[in-house]
Amino acid sequence: MKPVQTVVEMRGITKRFPGIIANDNINLVVKKGEIHALLGENGAGKSTLMNVLFGLYQPEEGEILINEKPVKITSPSVANDLGIGMVHQHFMLVEKFTVTENIVLGNEPKSGLQIDMQSAIKAVEKLSNQYGLKVDPRAKIEDISVGMQQRVEILKTLYRGADILIFDEPTAVLTPQEIVELIEIMHNLVKEGKTIILITHKLKEIMAVCDTVTIIRRGKVIDSVGVKDTNPDDLAAKMVGREVNFRVDKKEANPKEVILSVENITAMGNRGVNALNSISLEVRSGEILGIAGVDGNGQSELIEVLTGLRKASSGRVLLKGQDITNKTPRVISESGLSHIPEDRHKHGLVLDFPMSENMVLETYFHPEFNKNGFLDYAAIDKHASKLIEEFDVRTPSIHTPARALSGGNQQKAIIAREVNKDPDLLIAAQPTRGLDVGAIEFIHRRLIEQRDKGKAVLLLSLELDEIINVSDRIAVIYEGQIVGIVDAKQTDEQELGLMMSGGKRMQGGGNGE
Repeated sequence: MKPVQTVVEMRGITKRFPGIIANDNINLVVKKGEIHALLGENGAGKSTLMNVLFGLYQPEEGEILINEKPVKITSPSVANDLGIGMVHQHFMLVEKFTVTENIVLGNEPKSGLQIDMQSAIKAVEKLSNQYGLKVDPRAKIEDISVGMQQRVEILKTLYRGADILIFDEPTAVLTPQEIVELIEIMHNLVKEGKTIILITHKLKEIMAVCDTVTIIRRGKVIDSVGVKDTNPDDLAAKMVGREVNFRVDKKEANPKEVILSVENITAMGNRGVNALNSISLEVRSGEILGIAGVDGNGQSELIEVLTGLRKASSGRVLLKGQDITNKTPRVISESGLSHIPEDRHKHGLVLDFPMSENMVLETYFHPEFNKNGFLDYAAIDKHASKLIEEFDVRTPSIHTPARALSGGNQQKAIIAREVNKDPDLLIAAQPTRGLDVGAIEFIHRRLIEQRDKGKAVLLLSLELDEIINVSDRIAVIYEGQIVGIVDAKQTDEQELGLMMSGGKRMQGGGNGE
């Protein structure tokens, strides 16, 4: 029997950045036709290793073999020539261009001196049919879903002839349905002879789709095993260096007075129609209210109204009895509301600012950080150091720009800042999106800690198991309305799924009674 060909071999790869060894003498072997997972905590060095393979970084030590021949990958174009394509976590697409224009960009078919757009559309249609990647070649990127945008990124790599595809956290921004579709796409790619390297920290997906998993912790390879020979508990322990508790330990909630009261709020969406239709709910001190719903049913707009990022056209929002409807984000924040935003890059951090300044984005004008109109950098640095240590934010320095940190450490920094404000209401929107099991466990513990201190917590998540695990009560949103509120202990994914699709409305006006 012919031995399985090794398509990628990385030997002794070491990559350093100022103050950190991101990859420490790493060895990796990937066989032809397999789906090989790279598993590790945020900041473990997975993406760095793949950026070395894709030619974005040059290693200080080590060598790379592709199809058993030594190569020097000095740039992404060299990687493309070697048949390596990378689908990045943050998509590299031109929003105003069509699907086809994005896919052929830089490799456009020509007819004389003109771009032959009809040939390009036909090539895209042929590729998308071959791999089960249904896309509209004429649609603009700005008009299609995140899941569709990801398909465009995959088609971009296939159009350039990639046989080895690197997926960097491909499910971090997808809905559960889109994740199922992506897994099917991966299986189709492998059937067509492609090899996939999957950077992830989602154990469920590794067990569902991968053949082999290599675990990286703090820049070193811990182990490489066949998926059939392992289990989620074992992988989690190897990933974080200790046992991980997948169940959230929490005592019974003890809700008291109403902190947030949303009364008949209606608000316009971005497309000029109502995204919220006369929505009402209450969150009490000492409880976590989860909001469950399929993405795009008004939950993002609700959070924006509550935090001052979107105007309500009617209704009222009361925080501890004070009317904060349509007030500015600063006034709302100063009234006792903290917000962990669902898009940490757009609304959570200024990526080019140092971590120290990011820790006071909402409080820099307070007297403790501001003396006679001038920032007190010594006080800011002291404050940032304390929070970064307390919340285990892994950064080379408090003066490191936010963009240099891994997604998990960026998220921990935001949570540290928001919890430190000691709010009456903590809004957590997708707080664990794109995070590993260790960071998820940490964040869940912090949310429950806030609840147990008598704070009100509003949790928005697309992960149903997170909503059921962490919440005390669950409000289901469908087409901009709350269709029911249920006790988290007395429901399951089936009941919530029915309500989320509008198939089951609670009796009694959705008040959970």
